[in-house]
Amino acid sequence: MNNNDILIRLRYTFDIKDSDMLDIFALGGLPLTLEELRVILKKQELDTDRDQALSRENLERFLNGFIISQRGVKRDKEGQEVPATFDMTSDALINNVTIKKIKIAMTYTTDHLQDFLAQSGKTVSTSELSAILRNKNQRNYKPAGDQILRNMLKGMALDYRGKS
Repeated sequence: MNNNDILIRLRYTFDIKDSDMLDIFALGGLPLTLEELRVILKKQELDTDRDQALSRENLERFLNGFIISQRGVKRDKEGQEVPATFDMTSDALINNVTIKKIKIAMTYTTDHLQDFLAQSGKTVSTSELSAILRNKNQRNYKPAGDQILRNMLKGMALDYRGKS
């Protein structure tokens, strides 16, 4: 899956308008024009680079902005703003980080994620899902493939937009 494909699927799932997309990107630290957004949202050909239209850093900026738009700015005990993390240090981490950040933004539990996967016809055990959500440096970490992320986004879309 291309990075902009992830963004397109999230936009469809949550029915996010252009103006809201621009606001979310700005919250994540990437102000865009409407024209720049439209370039990002244009579907890429299958044989193009994963990040041709949207770099993994900018995808993560969107996800960070999505968390802020849904949950507000994270603050420490002293009330100081905690800066967003940038965990997509390689292409291999994109799917795992995307799943984690969606889970945080929407306050999903692992049961929610399993339900979304089940709605799309994919069964994932609790331990397998736990391994996907772990830190990459932990012993039982498991990379999430494109199929897991694709099925989760599909199940979310079915849940939010109906089965029609």
